[in-house]
Amino acid sequence: MTALIRFDNLALGYDGHAVVSGIDGAVERGGMLAVAGPNGGGKSTLMKALAGRLRPMSGSLAFDGVHRKDIAYLPQAADVDRTFPLSVFDLVSAGAWRSAGIFSGFGRKRTDAVHAALSAVGLGGRGNAAIGTLSGGQLQRALFARLMLQDARLILLDEPFTAVDEATTRDLMALIGRWRAEGRTIVAVLHDLDLIRAHFPETLLVSRGPVAWCASEQALTADNLLAARRICDAASHSAAA
Repeated sequence: MTALIRFDNLALGYDGHAVVSGIDGAVERGGMLAVAGPNGGGKSTLMKALAGRLRPMSGSLAFDGVHRKDIAYLPQAADVDRTFPLSVFDLVSAGAWRSAGIFSGFGRKRTDAVHAALSAVGLGGRGNAAIGTLSGGQLQRALFARLMLQDARLILLDEPFTAVDEATTRDLMALIGRWRAEGRTIVAVLHDLDLIRAHFPETLLVSRGPVAWCASEQALTADNLLAARRICDAASHSAAA
């Protein structure tokens, strides 16, 4: 295996203020990395940088042979405006725009691909529904179907199982397992530590910086989790002072 992503003393933040720093390491091609840590520790900031939405403040973030079109990014569900008048079909079909072009026709082949993706995530027959009528779990299924249309080599998932039921989590984890079997690289922000231990071989535990980056069982020890919480609490108290 070779590194697909390399971090070299990476620091990220906003308006000149670092949110997370000192990130060193690599994500192997075809790897499956969980990113865990307390709220405010820099997890989503790191994902935005991986998705190309945030530039490093210092250090570097390098990709080996990966271009923007090779990256599929699922932001937190809160970032999706469910009041926008958009059908489930249109939401999912947006995943094909990078390969098809935003102004190209949407022929029978791509239409069939959208319906196939919806069926694969358990939403067959819901293509004409408005996204505002979907439950939280159904919306996540639709967003995973959109990822399928992107057919990306690197898949970034920011809290993909927040506010979804156990059945949805199980079904979507099965889809993630299929992506991994296909050789895709997956980086996911997750809060469920039991799920990480069961499915993700490697974890980056981050709290304003790396606390541990190693095999999940070794990273998610009680001592490491306590250290991560203390670091984040101290940073919050300092900012409030």
